[in-house]
Amino acid sequence: MTSIPAAPHEHSRLLRAGVNIELVTIIWMVIEAAVAIGAGVLAHSVLLTAFGIDSVIELVTGGVLLWRLLTEARAHSLAAVEQAENRAAWVAGLGLALLCVYVVVTALAELLIRNKPETSLVGIGLSLIALLIMPILAWRKRTIAAAIGSAALRGDAACSITCAYLSATLLVGLGLNTMLGWWWADGVASLILLYWLVPEAREALDNAHAGRAGCACGDEHCS
Repeated sequence: MTSIPAAPHEHSRLLRAGVNIELVTIIWMVIEAAVAIGAGVLAHSVLLTAFGIDSVIELVTGGVLLWRLLTEARAHSLAAVEQAENRAAWVAGLGLALLCVYVVVTALAELLIRNKPETSLVGIGLSLIALLIMPILAWRKRTIAAAIGSAALRGDAACSITCAYLSATLLVGLGLNTMLGWWWADGVASLILLYWLVPEAREALDNAHAGRAGCACGDEHCS
């Protein structure tokens, strides 16, 4: 079913909202990536490091999405908007796919070598904060993506959902390791993450490959 295009004024407002939400995402991802990767390396935690890498992917896709939205907001040609949209869709999809590969390789390696991560209270605190922030960002991105017809922004929303689920998985894994000494919980929790991460990556790549990235401008050539 084709959605009804927003009026020009409303469309401009939605684009500004999209720009603002991506700016918030970028700022938070810089903080999250630095803290998570640093704490993950210190604690020898694959799960916490993966969380930080996911933040880097979010940072990259957020930057590309910001470029895409600014391209349309500045009233560039339809061709320029579609080009930006297509590139943004590919970045979001490939970012999710790369995260899947990283999680599989590092989690299996951790379990095989019986790596025992140290307690990370910083990681637990970070996961709690992210668990509150990311669902809100994802909801706003999905809402705006549906209104302006952006498959790339919808893919970026999936990245934010990924971060939210990873936050919950991180919290459980670090919590079990801290309270019960279950060293293997870190690796197992990472692999459980793939249950929904792989379908999200596949969907994002399928959308990018199929070119399902309209600009919702109301022009018949947008689709």
